[in-house]
Amino acid sequence: MVHGTWPEAPAAPAEDSVIEVEVERPEPPPLPSDPRAVLLTGIFTLILFYTLYFTAEIAIPLIFALLLKLLLQPGVRTLGRFRVPQPVAALIMIAALFGGLGVPAYVVMAPGAAWLEKAPQSLPRLEQHLRIFRLPIARVQQATQQLEKIAEPGGDGAAAVTLKGPGLVDYIFASTRHLLAGLGITVLLLFFLLSAGDLFMRRLVEILPTFRDKKQAVEMSHEIEYNISAYLLTISAMNALVGAATAAAMYAIGLSDPILWGALAFLLNYVLILGPLTMLVLLFVVGLLSFDPLWLALLPPAVYIVIHIIEGELVTPMLVARRFTLNPVLVIGSLIFWNWMWGIPGALLAVPMLAVFKIVCDRVRPLAAVGHFMGGQGG
Repeated sequence: MVHGTWPEAPAAPAEDSVIEVEVERPEPPPLPSDPRAVLLTGIFTLILFYTLYFTAEIAIPLIFALLLKLLLQPGVRTLGRFRVPQPVAALIMIAALFGGLGVPAYVVMAPGAAWLEKAPQSLPRLEQHLRIFRLPIARVQQATQQLEKIAEPGGDGAAAVTLKGPGLVDYIFASTRHLLAGLGITVLLLFFLLSAGDLFMRRLVEILPTFRDKKQAVEMSHEIEYNISAYLLTISAMNALVGAATAAAMYAIGLSDPILWGALAFLLNYVLILGPLTMLVLLFVVGLLSFDPLWLALLPPAVYIVIHIIEGELVTPMLVARRFTLNPVLVIGSLIFWNWMWGIPGALLAVPMLAVFKIVCDRVRPLAAVGHFMGGQGG
């Protein structure tokens, strides 16, 4: 028999011992250290906003064309693989885009005009439903009249000055003219941008000095195109679902012209916050004009609120929040700012421009701190 000893087992760690594991933490983005650079950047930003405010008639169509180019460029490339000439592919994609947006607009026109025609006859009914607000409104009118009496000129010989602004017809004509002019500029720029393809990117890569700069520019361009096109397609699909759900709900309630309200919900949902609020007010007024019991008149806006709660709490986090992690406070601030600067077109462009700016900041090292600040939860 051979006598031997078993090798000693390693000693178990004491209960009080703590195993420390070093976890690599991401390096925080660098902050700008040169005060002169920060000051010059602030001055440049103010000059840029000043210029954008006074060149809105050109800047808005140009930015719309650039964003739509990001949306349609993948389709143009797909048609190019089937040997479709690039200008023809650009025309096909533009026709598909405006055809898809034109169908809801066409659906809205006829029933919307009918509702506007019968609006004067519906005012007594609306006033009857809103009689609970009659007393506060009367008090406000009385106070306004008293202020007008106080502000009246003292002498009989004082000349009365009357300011007469443009009439409703002139305002509508001017707005329509500006809208058509902007739409024409957008379509023209979009066609040439799509026809040029990646020409500008190739020229930019050729003039950049280092290979690292060239690679960074290409990666940034691809990321912006992919994220913005995916965002716009996702938002369009969500708006279509909201429009379909609204039309089905209005039909189930018994509201007339449900397709009209579904198409309006689809179009207005592109304007963040302001669009749904406008739709909510429209459904409230239409409910008062269509139903006699007050509780039934409140049903259309209540159902619309439920649809938006489902969209905001379930659909949006699943489809959009994973791709875009923007600070919600900055989103609201951007919406308010661009709506003040450019009106409804600014509200439409606010979120896409903010997303593009964040992507650029994340890729450019001196602006990395700004991009980090713009990120939301999980960003």
